[in-house]
Amino acid sequence: MKTDLGLLKQIDDLKEVWRSEAKDFTPWLAEENNLQQLGNTIGLDLELDEIEKNVGPYRADILCREPGTDHFILIENQIEKTDHTHLGQILTYAAGLKAVTIVWIAKRFTDEHRAAIDWLNTITDNDFSFFGLEIELWRIGNSPIAPKFNIVSKPNEWTKGGGSVATGSKNLSPTKTMQLEYWTKFREYVLQHGTLIRPQKASAQHWMNFSIGRTGFYMYSFMDTQKERVGIRLVMDGENAKPYYKLLQQQKKAINKEFGLGLEWQELPNKKNSYISIYNNSLNPKKKKDWTNQFTYFLEKLEKYHKVFSQRIKSLDIGDLIEEEED
Repeated sequence: MKTDLGLLKQIDDLKEVWRSEAKDFTPWLAEENNLQQLGNTIGLDLELDEIEKNVGPYRADILCREPGTDHFILIENQIEKTDHTHLGQILTYAAGLKAVTIVWIAKRFTDEHRAAIDWLNTITDNDFSFFGLEIELWRIGNSPIAPKFNIVSKPNEWTKGGGSVATGSKNLSPTKTMQLEYWTKFREYVLQHGTLIRPQKASAQHWMNFSIGRTGFYMYSFMDTQKERVGIRLVMDGENAKPYYKLLQQQKKAINKEFGLGLEWQELPNKKNSYISIYNNSLNPKKKKDWTNQFTYFLEKLEKYHKVFSQRIKSLDIGDLIEEEED
């Protein structure tokens, strides 16, 4: 059986799509779907914080953060080849913002600028990561033009499939050392299983956060060594946390039925966050031999959370709640 295949053609001039870097390319890149594509390429969840962020006398193109953390990602973009001006700017922005990850996107990287990014990754500690990416445009036949990001430079320790390895355990307490090892191994477990759940960098803390596709929401897995249990939460964060919680609560019966386990709905009126949680009291993080079972539980339930809540979250509209309260 003969199969007709299309011809893949590269669009050489990026200005066929984006005439202006500031007016066209930056706003396009800051859109949620495009940040997600970029994040998939470099292995990070990107949550837009601000466009044209003031840094002294300069303006950074895009500032993002990893959901549920204070880890900033600075994005500087060009529709031409790299130049010394932008190299100087990303260094200025990094110092001014104390950004932990710097992403420089351009049509083409010169050898000198690629070497500069490689050098920055060599001389800086684990608190900083530098990426260089080239953006291309392609189409098949008369199909819409599609963008493609290619990594040309990345941190030396960045693992295939996304994300960096955990920082070292030097000078950590025994508990912190255990937490770091726990999440490092869990992160490796997730990356080996080809799931849509993408873990963040492992840290010496009792939790790990995961994106669920909308600003103000994230998933949160935790291990509790005092109560000897593990659990997962959907977290609603920020000024709209309570309205969003109430909108989801209107679907509580359907959500509980679809999830199939005992979810705990926690509005927490005196706190800014609200949670929808599950706990497993039979899994003890102190039992290292049982960690694989705990990782299996985490991944299974995180995928379940994503399946049950992701589309619901994206369709939430606070206006619906306001109209109901007025009625």
